[in-house]
Amino acid sequence: MHKSLLLAAMLSVSGALTAAETTPLPYQNATLSVDQRVDDLLARMTLAEKVAQLQTVWQQRRTLEDKQLRFVADAAAKLIPHGIGHIGRPSEFKTPQQSAEFNNALQRWLKQHTRLGIPALMHEEALHGYAAFDASSLPQAIALASSWSPEIMHDVYALAAKEMRATGAHWALTPILDIARDPRWGRIEETMGEDPYLMSALGVAAVQGFQGDAGKDGAFAEDKVVATLKHLTGHGQPQAGVNIAPAQIGPRELHEVFLPPFEAAVKLAHAGSIMASYNEIDGIPSHVNQPLLQGVVRGQWGFNGVIVSDYFAIEELNSRHQLYSSDAQAAKAALLAGVDMETPDPDAFLHLQALVEGGELAETAIDQAVRRVLRLKFRLGLFENPYVDAAVADAKVGADTSRRFARDVAEKSLVLLKNDGTLPLDAGKIKKLAVIGPHADETLLGGYSSIPRQTVSIYQGLKQKLQGKAEVVFARGTLLTKPLPAAPAQAAEQIFTTADIRERSKQAGTFSMQRWNHDDIALADEQDRRGLLDEAVTVAKSADAVVLVLGENEGLSREAWADKHLGDRTSLQLVGNQLQLANALLATGKPVVLVLQNGRPLALGELAQTMPAIIESWYLGQETGSAVANVLFGDVNPSGKLPLTFPRSAGHIPSYYNHKASAKRGYLFDDISPLYPFGHGLSYTNFSYSDLKIDASQAKANGEVRISLTVRNSGQRDGTEVVQLYINDPVASVTRPVQQLKGFARLALKRGEQATVRFTLPVNLLAFFDQAMRWVVEPGEISVQLGSSSADIRLQGSFSIGGALTEVSDNKAYLSQVSVTAR
Repeated sequence: MHKSLLLAAMLSVSGALTAAETTPLPYQNATLSVDQRVDDLLARMTLAEKVAQLQTVWQQRRTLEDKQLRFVADAAAKLIPHGIGHIGRPSEFKTPQQSAEFNNALQRWLKQHTRLGIPALMHEEALHGYAAFDASSLPQAIALASSWSPEIMHDVYALAAKEMRATGAHWALTPILDIARDPRWGRIEETMGEDPYLMSALGVAAVQGFQGDAGKDGAFAEDKVVATLKHLTGHGQPQAGVNIAPAQIGPRELHEVFLPPFEAAVKLAHAGSIMASYNEIDGIPSHVNQPLLQGVVRGQWGFNGVIVSDYFAIEELNSRHQLYSSDAQAAKAALLAGVDMETPDPDAFLHLQALVEGGELAETAIDQAVRRVLRLKFRLGLFENPYVDAAVADAKVGADTSRRFARDVAEKSLVLLKNDGTLPLDAGKIKKLAVIGPHADETLLGGYSSIPRQTVSIYQGLKQKLQGKAEVVFARGTLLTKPLPAAPAQAAEQIFTTADIRERSKQAGTFSMQRWNHDDIALADEQDRRGLLDEAVTVAKSADAVVLVLGENEGLSREAWADKHLGDRTSLQLVGNQLQLANALLATGKPVVLVLQNGRPLALGELAQTMPAIIESWYLGQETGSAVANVLFGDVNPSGKLPLTFPRSAGHIPSYYNHKASAKRGYLFDDISPLYPFGHGLSYTNFSYSDLKIDASQAKANGEVRISLTVRNSGQRDGTEVVQLYINDPVASVTRPVQQLKGFARLALKRGEQATVRFTLPVNLLAFFDQAMRWVVEPGEISVQLGSSSADIRLQGSFSIGGALTEVSDNKAYLSQVSVTAR
């Protein structure tokens, strides 16, 4: 063969490698700007290569793995010959080292055996820690929100990012910024509650934890990942509480309540990705909502990142929403509406190439989306170094040094709902403690969990706390759901024969992952529960005090992602015979403390009155038991506050605190007030509020109001208070909520100590849509309320906004500033 022909043949097989080794191309030159590199690479790409960058492989990724979970090059040549944009969940069923080795091998193959050597993005779930084997498992999102701490939120997601990058992952499908307004909805636990201001503050911190200081266009640090805001939008208020059902939301409410957290995370934290939601608003599903995605998100907010589809959502434009006659038309509509990438597998977007070739879609529309994907890959530094050190992945993921942090976060996430003086328990007065509950001996982690290296159940935590001091005995008392089948999930059993999921779960002390994923969840019946209640009563009678752990598990409230995998409920009441069990234990006369484990508000009925003390623990992560034990015995003073309202029953929904004045006239034969209000959370000490001062000298559009107060720990224990600032606009051109959170401050005070809390409230933070749908600041009086919850207001005042009515859409405010000075 002639030398020139031989060279051409070699280039056709290994073009990227050969070109890179001889003459670096502009897109391979790290000294050029990201835009220059993108322009050069895009100009070299074929249509097939471009379309590949807008696709993901997840279920199909498993064909790239052998039975030892190693990368299979021959399969890649068939599945992704033109490269790929995303690899979905590559950590599934792998240890950290196995994940890193697989990711390295796949990236090496892409670099050496695709024409242009474009690396792939690896996306993972990280809702409350990296959702992978052995990774640190932190409190579920609703529990994290109960800390009312942006600092905690930042640090939790910074740890998740660090562990993800250690295995070669780059893209987190979180945080969830859905405003949660219906507790029947099974995904409540994944959210940060019902309030747009709290959600904005926590969401901004979460993105900053994931992405660091990358800004809108800068490079990501080696231990940072792309954050994904989800789900845009209205997902948290589905019709009848049914997942993905239409959201009945008007334009004003959409912009004033549901969009602000997303906008704040884009404007203040520069989130790199947004995921569209499954649901529709006013007949338009989010994945084809061009006015929202192109007009608002890209046009008004200036978002320049990637908009990604939710799993299977583009295909569901036809199969569920019944919009188009073909997947090709759905793909075209989604792309033109602003969706850049399809997940989780090549499906509708497979048709993009044919649409362009057939003249139905301009290639420039493809180019716009590909440009955004490539920009993230360059900003992440993947073209220079797509590899990680697999040998150290196991040591970096789920390290022992993270356990103290996980416990500290869990302690700050607990909410003391009620206490008649029973808590904290006195270890010196207890010789025998009964721990009773269907899951008290297992650690419930919540949805989107994997299997950490170890966990501490509440039973274990209390045994460790009282070791050498008192006997701790356990009784199950009841069962909530029927036991899971002995075998692992069918897909895992068939493909991953080396992954003994059940044994790993048993050693870790948690079956949360399997329970949440299992389709056929069934309630336990009397036969399943036979003898358990009587045993619990006998154990309780022999003890000096009882810790009763009730609530739900991950099978009773979860994401309903398929018609055969449901998770929404019509009731908020305790399932099974839990109420009967609680009453039987109370009847023993022994002190009983109720600890709730659940992912959504529960209607407690008579237990709200009869229980001496109640703690909401949510799902607290791997260190659950240690945190609960420390709070029960007073080593830690509870400081959590509810990020959403607890209604008295499902019939009281909607129950969110920031309702309109006409919404709460009352019910016949019932109390319309919440069981526990938004912001509620007790302490083992007391806090007094005084000396409210309001400086309204700059109270006009584009100005600010300065508000200060003194908070004193007037009790006998050190503690932490969350001061909450609410406003009300009593006279306006459109109806306004009775209360709106506009600031908060978490402050730790030793007993007898006091501090000055200062809020700087931007007047533009009080803007709203007037009748002409203009974002305006209206002159007039504003009432100010400061307190320990939305219902526990300690100080009140007012100020007046001066000047003329002013349109401020180009100068929006998102957060107040706060400072705390000890005195």
